[in-house]
Amino acid sequence: LPFWTSLLVRTTAWIAMLQSEGVVNDILVTTGLVGDENRAQLIYNQTGTIIAMTHILLPFMILPLYSVMKTIPPSYMRAARSLGANSLTAFRRVYFPQTVPGIAAGTLLVFILSIGFYITPALVGGQDGQMISNLIAFHMQSSLNWSLAAALGGILLASVLILYWLYNKLVGVDNLKFG
Repeated sequence: LPFWTSLLVRTTAWIAMLQSEGVVNDILVTTGLVGDENRAQLIYNQTGTIIAMTHILLPFMILPLYSVMKTIPPSYMRAARSLGANSLTAFRRVYFPQTVPGIAAGTLLVFILSIGFYITPALVGGQDGQMISNLIAFHMQSSLNWSLAAALGGILLASVLILYWLYNKLVGVDNLKFG
């Protein structure tokens, strides 16, 4: 369902839910976690940005992970258990190593998408957002410090290349599983 809904619509929905009179604060007041006079400030700050970005990017992590987990036969865990491993040891030594390509692919995908995020941090986080895409846009449009914007773009590119190199070393590009 999240893929069928526009990014702008989902971001706008988070703005409505995170406001001081929004659904999230109403639930916090109803449960007694915060008082009605001092509601939580969840919008136009880093907290709201992280909440909204997590909701928007979560499917990009879950889908590669699910596609890899679906291919692991349950008989592997049963075999480990029958050979004397407890549940935690079987998970750690049998199941988890086989999910590493999905974890790495999801992490790579979410990292690449999140560092280029612009709309959600700008709308939910306000004008003072410290996400790198917002800083690049600010230095390109407002301060006209194009050299700093280019340097930040270079840092962005270098970080993606380093993460891709790490993925290649740990998992191998041939094992890339996005779904």
